[in-house]
Amino acid sequence: QVQLVESGGGLVQAGESLRLSCAASESTFSSYAMGWFRQAPGKEREFVAGINWTGTSTYYADSVEGRFTISRDNAKNTVYLQMNSLKPEDTAVYYCAAAMIYGPRKVRQYDYWGQGTQVTVSS
Repeated sequence: QVQLVESGGGLVQAGESLRLSCAASESTFSSYAMGWFRQAPGKEREFVAGINWTGTSTYYADSVEGRFTISRDNAKNTVYLQMNSLKPEDTAVYYCAAAMIYGPRKVRQYDYWGQGTQVTVSS
């Protein structure tokens, strides 16, 4: 059982940056592909970014491509989401998730989830 704990959320103005972190409890962290999702009020949870086991391959939702960067540090059992040029429409609860396969964009394809961290972007 992998436990994931997100941190780094907060309230920022449009155009500013935030970096989210997700710490994993397991030393087998490097065995999992990781992803970030977000869920805005009244909307379904949506894929944001994914990264493979070694951090050498990443992929993004079109809405964040070029503004967000996912990375990981397997020595620290941590995955990051650097968010630049934030927009009000980025406001959501952000979740990290772990998967046994690489490349998934669907919620059901991920095996473990964190509790989420709130990101609010004011205009």
